[in-house]
Amino acid sequence: MVSFVQHLQERVQAAQSLLCVGLDPHPRDLPAATPEAAAEFCLRLIQATADQAACFKPNSAFFEALGGEGIAVLREVIASIPAGIPVLLDAKRGDIASTAEAYAQAAFGYLRAGAMTVNPYLGYDSIEPFLRQPERGVFLLCKTSNPGSADLQNLALASQAGASVTLYEAVARLAQEWNINDNLGLVVGATDPQALARVRAVAPDLWILAPGVGAQGGDLRAALQAGLRLDGSGLLLPVSRSLSHAGDPRRAAQELRRAINRQRAEIVASRSASRSQPAARDDPLADALLEAGCIRFGLFTLKSGLQSPIYIDLRRLISHPKLLAMVAEAYLPLLDRLSFDRLVALPYAAIPIATAISLKSGWPMIYPRKEVKAYGTAAEIEGEYSAGERVVVIDDLATTGGSKFEAIDKLGAAGLKVEEIVVLVDRQSGASEALSQAGYRLSAVFTLSGLLDYWQSTGKVIEEQIAAVRVFLRAQDV
Repeated sequence: MVSFVQHLQERVQAAQSLLCVGLDPHPRDLPAATPEAAAEFCLRLIQATADQAACFKPNSAFFEALGGEGIAVLREVIASIPAGIPVLLDAKRGDIASTAEAYAQAAFGYLRAGAMTVNPYLGYDSIEPFLRQPERGVFLLCKTSNPGSADLQNLALASQAGASVTLYEAVARLAQEWNINDNLGLVVGATDPQALARVRAVAPDLWILAPGVGAQGGDLRAALQAGLRLDGSGLLLPVSRSLSHAGDPRRAAQELRRAINRQRAEIVASRSASRSQPAARDDPLADALLEAGCIRFGLFTLKSGLQSPIYIDLRRLISHPKLLAMVAEAYLPLLDRLSFDRLVALPYAAIPIATAISLKSGWPMIYPRKEVKAYGTAAEIEGEYSAGERVVVIDDLATTGGSKFEAIDKLGAAGLKVEEIVVLVDRQSGASEALSQAGYRLSAVFTLSGLLDYWQSTGKVIEEQIAAVRVFLRAQDV
């Protein structure tokens, strides 16, 4: 028998669609809060969008609110959906095993739904009754789109070497283990592309239902960047109000499907081009940074507030003098091409790096203070310099560029001219673009994607960790 996931994949390919049409007969959208009005509302939307839909998602709550007749209408609505189009019942059930069996019988037996949303909070025995039939599917609530989801779903369950595992990531990992019948997926809100990227990294093959695009404000491209599998599939985008409120629901569905497919094609093409780039050559410095713990993999909160699957901590270089010397040596070819009078080290991580560069090259160094001295000379910039000199800013990393602009402002106030910034690693999170727009040029010894290419080609970092960072980078590129 064909599994639910196979059935869904066949429909997606046949319709060339990732659009999941929501059937939500909310009382405010009906001329009267009656079963008849709910039925007419849903049947009209089904007829208008059936050829554009990968699946339909009726929301059980709006039918249940109409009493027994509402349940009968829900059954009628599901039966009216054309054969071959999967039906995902949005009911979010979750209870002990015997009750779960009754819920499964109601959804798959009486209502004849193809799949159902299920709450995993009670554990595997509460989910197993829904998973028994391979042709019936389950989408586990993982990282939901409501604002209060962070109250529980973002809780850290463990911490090791600065990395934490959130509750929603733990759910995604369990789903990977529980998907023995090829009928299990996840619900992850499109309103949080960072979480969506993290879940995709943890569960690279599972189907994800990503609500939130449209009325809830989720960005379509960000959701696709973060949630698509490497094959360009594996993501359902449910939309309800944007279609049902449209003057012409069929046209609205067509336009949305085309927009999804257009951006989907662009993302797949971009990934293919990236994978076609040659792998980096053997690089002792990249290996040494990894071995020294200057670059670690896990889940980390950055200064910007973003949660990253990689953490680059170059402050550790001061405990590895030979590695610090290697790092300084790596800056020299970039600096030799530039014209400047002094190095400017940004506190604090870049101060030892710039000092090592200065010792190797003979270029003099200064640095701006983070806090102005309230005594002595009250200097904002330490070291000797003259107004009008050209300086090159040295830092360890570039992420968004914020700290670079703060330093440039201080240097400019002192009469120093800045045109160039040189870092060891460009995280490729917008710094280069932001600096370029302001008239500055960023150079880097490494880009993060280049390091990933190298570690992947040499097998120094496991594939799951590499994939997690790549997904994170794609989520930033919107």
